[in-house]
Amino acid sequence: MILGVGTDIVDARRIGKSIERFADKFTGRIFTKAERAAATATGQPQVYFAKRFAAKEAVYKALSGAGVSGLGWQQAETLNLPNGAPMMTLTGPCKTALEALTPDGYKAYISISLSDEPPYALAFVIINAVPLKLDS
Repeated sequence: MILGVGTDIVDARRIGKSIERFADKFTGRIFTKAERAAATATGQPQVYFAKRFAAKEAVYKALSGAGVSGLGWQQAETLNLPNGAPMMTLTGPCKTALEALTPDGYKAYISISLSDEPPYALAFVIINAVPLKLDS
């Protein structure tokens, strides 16, 4: 069962301008320590950050059905699995919003897709729930 869907597109140049203007103040407020470290390891940190920014916006939209506002930027972290696939982890109020959306007896999963065609970066999030116990 689908609990929420969200998508967002970001102009990486806008993110780049914010990084140039505010440097660590911007990246430190928006991105987790692990996201910042991963961005540094890439050859294109501006695009990396733009995709993660879009991912945060997309998951907030997907969580909007929980009626929660004021979700923190660092409460939605997107990193890559060893095979390169993106995965999202929620903490704090974002995790609480996910739990509020999830019906009793179900477990929620976040599927995320990231893409870029410079200067644009796109994120698409689907939150779905599966029963904890399947009927026989």
